[in-house]
Amino acid sequence: MIRQTLQLLKPRWWSLTHGHGDPRRILRTGVLAAMGLGFWTGIYLVSRRLLTYFQKSEDIGDILAYKLLSIVLVTCFSLLVFSAILTALSKLYLSKDLNLVHALPVPVETLFLARWIESTVDSAWMVVVFTLPVLAAYGTVYRPGLFFYADILLALVPLCLTASGISALIVLGVVLVLPASRIQSVVVFLGLSVFIVLYLAFRMARPERLVDPETFSTVLGYMEQLKAPSPPYLPSTWALDSLKAALRNQWGESLFHAALAWSSALFMLFLNLWAAKTAYFRGYSKTQEAMIRLFRGQGTFLERVLSFLPGPVKSFAVKEIKTFLRDQTQWSQVFLVGALIVIYLYNYSVLPLEKSPIQTVYLQNVLSFLNMALAGFVLVAVVARFAFPAVSMEGGSFWIVRSSPITLRSFLWIKFWIYLLPLLVLSETLIVATNLLLRVTPLMMGISVATIFCLTPAVIAMGIGMGAAFPDFASENPAQSVTSFGGMLFMMLASALIGAVILLEAGPVYRLFMAGIKGKPISFWLWSGSVAAFSGALALCITAVVISMRFGETRLKQENSHAPKI
Repeated sequence: MIRQTLQLLKPRWWSLTHGHGDPRRILRTGVLAAMGLGFWTGIYLVSRRLLTYFQKSEDIGDILAYKLLSIVLVTCFSLLVFSAILTALSKLYLSKDLNLVHALPVPVETLFLARWIESTVDSAWMVVVFTLPVLAAYGTVYRPGLFFYADILLALVPLCLTASGISALIVLGVVLVLPASRIQSVVVFLGLSVFIVLYLAFRMARPERLVDPETFSTVLGYMEQLKAPSPPYLPSTWALDSLKAALRNQWGESLFHAALAWSSALFMLFLNLWAAKTAYFRGYSKTQEAMIRLFRGQGTFLERVLSFLPGPVKSFAVKEIKTFLRDQTQWSQVFLVGALIVIYLYNYSVLPLEKSPIQTVYLQNVLSFLNMALAGFVLVAVVARFAFPAVSMEGGSFWIVRSSPITLRSFLWIKFWIYLLPLLVLSETLIVATNLLLRVTPLMMGISVATIFCLTPAVIAMGIGMGAAFPDFASENPAQSVTSFGGMLFMMLASALIGAVILLEAGPVYRLFMAGIKGKPISFWLWSGSVAAFSGALALCITAVVISMRFGETRLKQENSHAPKI
């Protein structure tokens, strides 16, 4: 079984190792490594600074550090579970090569094991990579010795395996129970499951307790609550206990908890193989049935709504919208975004602003200004998932676009306008809702709404343009292109744009706000400087739209000038 599994994994290994002598691939790998190292270093420095600050508090410093580690591991486990659910659904039931794979003369549990290993690696590598700098910061602050770094591997690997095993069982069970012709319902169910897991994991951590000691009647009660152990039934708790013991150089206790984690991971593997032997092929057979259309008659309705557009443009716009509605893998992402928005807004609703030593009005508006940047980064993540792969989603049918009576420029602008309205509503909803929760001044509300209104089309244009500049029409899952060179470059440039806009507006917004708080008249020079700064931010957003769309069009034409790659 092991030999056959390795044979099935060989194509994946060959795809990773092939083409290392290509200069373009070497350049892209170097740029990606540099960007990843930059993010990794930033997370490490912030974590180390926070842990160093905790160490200055002799009584509760270690308690806060361990509580922070608990929150990190719970969040990590939650991300692993919902990421593995989405990846397992794609790898086990929706991949294009499954017809060929299932025709091979190997047992079904062997096929499942190979796909499960691929799903585990794909869903876990990024979460683990960006968790490592936090754990490295604990190592440099506490200086526990080399055993701690070895224990990181012993603790995180079973955590990933357990999360992937739980996700695979969920997918196996749901696809088996629900009719395959209602695969959209399966994805909706999985999306709701993701929301519940993420929300419960976040609330079990109860991070607001760390900044609100007045909720406890005594300091002793507050300390006892902080020292309360994590739920013992969570796999993240076993990893936490192992790492805590390793930080204290208690090797025996650390290995004991690591052994608990590994026993759980191996049990999940055994349970998955048993379930796959009895249920996997039955579920896969159901996925081959014809699907029931979720939105009947949407073509006629869309054509009526878009009747003002020219014929070819209207046809492409209708096609784009219908493709999104029919893509089952998109719906789980929509529910995931909804879950993150709920948690995002909830965080602002529980902020204890009235207990802050800083003036409440000042703190509310400072948080509102910083929230513009945070909402912008949320927008970047959503655009990276939906708008950036839009061109690559054409796949092998891109020849229709090339042979149609429509230019590539119009093709890209159609995609831009289709994504603009829903994402603009999303970003403005985040800003307005959080500002209402913070009860900010009308000036700050107007600035926030206007800034996001300008940033949204710029970020979408960058996503569409960079996605057209670095397309991957041959990809089995174009949604994974966000982790490619083009996807990482888009996220870096879009984040830089948001940072530049925020920096341009920071000075004028502060001076205008303080003038309003102190009741001072706004001078001509302050008005002039503010108008210049806001005009510069607007010009920067317009420039990003124009350059991004032109860059994407130019690169896409260059791709077409070569021999077909699809």
